[in-house]
Amino acid sequence: MTFYLGKETLLDKAKEINKRVKEELGFTVNIGVANNKVLAKMASDFTKPDRIHTLFKEEIPSKMWTLPVSELFSIGRRTLPKLNNLGIKTIGDLAHFDRNILIKKFGKQGNMIWEYANGIDNSEVKYEPEQPKCIGNEITLPRDICKRQELEEMLLALTEQVTYRLRRHKLLANSVSVQLKTKEFISTSHQGKLDFATSNTQLIYKKAKKLLKEMHNEEHFIRLIGVRVDNLVNIDEVQLSLFNDKNEEKRDKIDNIMDELKNKYGYNSVTLAR
Repeated sequence: MTFYLGKETLLDKAKEINKRVKEELGFTVNIGVANNKVLAKMASDFTKPDRIHTLFKEEIPSKMWTLPVSELFSIGRRTLPKLNNLGIKTIGDLAHFDRNILIKKFGKQGNMIWEYANGIDNSEVKYEPEQPKCIGNEITLPRDICKRQELEEMLLALTEQVTYRLRRHKLLANSVSVQLKTKEFISTSHQGKLDFATSNTQLIYKKAKKLLKEMHNEEHFIRLIGVRVDNLVNIDEVQLSLFNDKNEEKRDKIDNIMDELKNKYGYNSVTLAR
């Protein structure tokens, strides 16, 4: 999450956002405070989790220039070795490199990364919120886990958070994916389509649990688990069936009651049991 514009006022606003995310959504975020989008993004990627970092102009040499150049926003796998071949190892090296040589070698991208390294970003800040194209959440586990039952418990908590956000945006999901990362840092993911667009916690969890079973056989220890919903549609765009499933109506009613309780008493005030 990024936030930018002033200083003391922005820090107060960042603390307010941090607090509201915890209370209303039940998870933590890193927040970057700066005077432009690139620096705010860089700051938000500093030490995690649940931290608020600043990166103002006078802080660039001490906080950003000492980092590996691979940490700079927009530096990809193909660009990195080319920069290393030029002797550019840190963001500071890039900031002090001849701009004209970078433009000659990389074109417009060369000018852009030089400006980013020097904390320059004049791109427009858009304040109008956009509907998300996907909604997801993941967690690095406090210890490596191999038992599927324990992973399912974490998966349910993540699914609750994701579907709660779905309903707040008045969106329905058509597909679900589950991501796993082993203690050896090997990442895998599986995706599956839902029978119909929904924001129901139990239905999406049921699909996510099936995907988890297909992916994990309890032989590997898992370090990270995540769930994401995609192919989102606005609830007003979906044509409801003339023959509504009574069980579906009951599930939606449970979700609505839980959402009301979370909104009133805080996200962690009530949760589903497995």
